[in-house]
Amino acid sequence: MNTIHAIWRNAAAILMILGLSVGCARADSIELPYVKTRLVQVDVYDRAEGLALPVYAKNGRHYIVGTPGHEYAVRIRNCTGGRVLIVTSVDGVNVISGDTAAPSQSGYVLDPWGSVEIAGWRKNMERTAAFYFTDLGNSYAARTGRPQNVGVIGVAVFQEQPQSAQEYDSAGSASRREAAAPSVKDSNQTERKMLGKLGTGHGRSEDSFATAVTFERSTDSPVETVAIQYDRRENLAAMQVLPRPYYARAASPDPFPAAPHFVPDPE
Repeated sequence: MNTIHAIWRNAAAILMILGLSVGCARADSIELPYVKTRLVQVDVYDRAEGLALPVYAKNGRHYIVGTPGHEYAVRIRNCTGGRVLIVTSVDGVNVISGDTAAPSQSGYVLDPWGSVEIAGWRKNMERTAAFYFTDLGNSYAARTGRPQNVGVIGVAVFQEQPQSAQEYDSAGSASRREAAAPSVKDSNQTERKMLGKLGTGHGRSEDSFATAVTFERSTDSPVETVAIQYDRRENLAAMQVLPRPYYARAASPDPFPAAPHFVPDPE
């Protein structure tokens, strides 16, 4: 079992979560259950359904359908031979510190070819509060006075400074650099009737063990940024994000489409 790491903001150090290393598949279609970039692969796993949610693309943005009440996890895979830092936000809130998100904040550090499953808001070094899709008013962001960016998951990816890649100490402190935060606010508009937006709730407490390591970013700004927006199926259909269903039909409808026949001979 390999180790996967994460920065802990308050101590200016880094957390490490135990996990498995996995390979990365290549994205050949925009309608796959993940978003693939040069450095990472990101998917959103519906824990109630036991599957990665399909990703739909429209106007350069990525969308998934969230089901109210379903718990979910953000799964991120490192597709490189070096460690990477992934600063992760949900609804514009940092998932480790709970601060209004910026790329310069705390994040998870993935070992070469490693992965992490982020299933909740980090409460301490041992536990998280589960993510689940819920009404906007019940979302953690709204309940803490920050409803403006509800409905988006963000991942800012940093590579490691080469000279420090082999010189990290689990008890050391992390080098922190300031970076401008990119906007991930949903700017889509529609005149069609829509239901209330979805957000992410602060759910049940779960085990999630972590420890501290160091990481020095090679750049001030993220090398890559991934944004995945989510909402109810009805809302994404109203926004024309979801593909329309296709129904084949005859030129003239037949009231009795099954032709009369008798029992056929066995083969």
